Amino acid sequence: MFEHLIQGFLTAMSPMVFLYLVLGVVGGVIIGALPGLTATMGVAILLPFTFGMEATTGLIMLVGIYIGAIYGGSISAILLNTPGTPASAATCFDGYALVKRGMATKALSTSTIASVVGGLISCIALITISPILAKFALKFSAPEYFALALFGLTIIASISSDNFLKGIISGVIGLLVATVGMDSITSYPRFIFDRIELLNGFSVIPVLIGLFALSEAFNQIENLFDEKSIDTSKIKIDKNYLSLKELKKIFPTMLKSGIIGTFIGSIPGAGADIAAFVCYNEAKRSSKTPEEYGKGSLEGISAPEAGNNGVTGGALVPLLTLGVPGDAVAAVLLGALIMQGLTPGPLLFEQNPEIVYGLFSSMILGNIILLVVGLFGIRFFSKIVEIPKAILIPSIIVLSTVGSFSMNNSMFDVGITFFFGVLGYILSKLKVPNSPIVLAIILGPMIEENFRKSILMYEGSLSFLYTRPITIVFLILTLISIISVFRKDKKKIN
Repeated sequence: MFEHLIQGFLTAMSPMVFLYLVLGVVGGVIIGALPGLTATMGVAILLPFTFGMEATTGLIMLVGIYIGAIYGGSISAILLNTPGTPASAATCFDGYALVKRGMATKALSTSTIASVVGGLISCIALITISPILAKFALKFSAPEYFALALFGLTIIASISSDNFLKGIISGVIGLLVATVGMDSITSYPRFIFDRIELLNGFSVIPVLIGLFALSEAFNQIENLFDEKSIDTSKIKIDKNYLSLKELKKIFPTMLKSGIIGTFIGSIPGAGADIAAFVCYNEAKRSSKTPEEYGKGSLEGISAPEAGNNGVTGGALVPLLTLGVPGDAVAAVLLGALIMQGLTPGPLLFEQNPEIVYGLFSSMILGNIILLVVGLFGIRFFSKIVEIPKAILIPSIIVLSTVGSFSMNNSMFDVGITFFFGVLGYILSKLKVPNSPIVLAIILGPMIEENFRKSILMYEGSLSFLYTRPITIVFLILTLISIISVFRKDKKKIN
């Protein structure tokens, strides 16, 4: 493992790869800092542009965007009381309170350091846990993969929405989309309507761009003409960074939140926004001065930021080892791996260790780059949030169109992007989450193919459902996931 890790560092430190990593982190910070743009959108928009790159280089740049964007959301949360990404909503509580007291630099430097600490903790967990889990996953056969994919689908669909029914509707839409194309066992064409382009089903990348980038752009267009210019003149960027004494005081909170965030990130579907609020509440619960929370507490900034950045590494654990994405961004990264002809899962560690450990190394370097960019870029952050949406939104639409076309030089893919962009926009108005659609498109074929393989293995018998221990465990977890959501929904109704 250490040999592969050293080789991964050498790869990540090569001039061109390092340059793309820096560009990814800086670009991610800018995307995250702009209210309305998310880490998922940023990775989805730039995904097609990595197609011509070497696999490791392209994936490293996308991971850099992921790291930068999750942190970047705290910039507008602190300066404007408007979270740049959902993951930074909890940072508003104490971040903006410090800005009103004229301590913007202290708030931003606290956020930067906490984000890096949380990110590095998640990297350590990713490097140590993933190879062990991958070795365990090598014992998986078709029945285990069927049960795993089923579990991943149910937990993601349920956690992605406050309404269980809407989560299910979104997942069903994704499963229906996944049935288009040739049957994986018999190669019989299904629902292609005489379109040769659909023989291989819907391309994942245009679907991702449409659902996560275009749909959000359409949402932002509604407020385009009502948008008021952002006044940053009252924001005072001083030189009072977080002191060493203050860092020592809040460092235990950072460590605890980073560990909690990593754990939550490794649960498929939980996401950075959930991790941030869980860490904030836990920090407040265990604090000796809970009355300071909401009034400008440094712990109140460090807890959610260490937690949501802990998710960045945690979410990649199930993705790389089991092929099940931990959150929406990991789902887009799954699409990136597939686009590069790679199959996420235990075999990835055996067949392509240079890519896996290149990613591990780049995440450590990416967090170090984030520390430098975050601390030295504080004076420029107020300028980022001033970029008008009248420039931003048309740029997103153009990039989405060019990106979807460049995959196969096909206008059909552009049509798919706009179709799913409109679909995502309509679903957002109905408050139906779009993440389960993509995850169902990815996991649906995995469920179907492995279920049918299992039936063939057992000559038509369903005994594999109750005779294989690992399969039984995942099926029990699936039932627990569904029952817990039903109970949660029932409590809300009562």
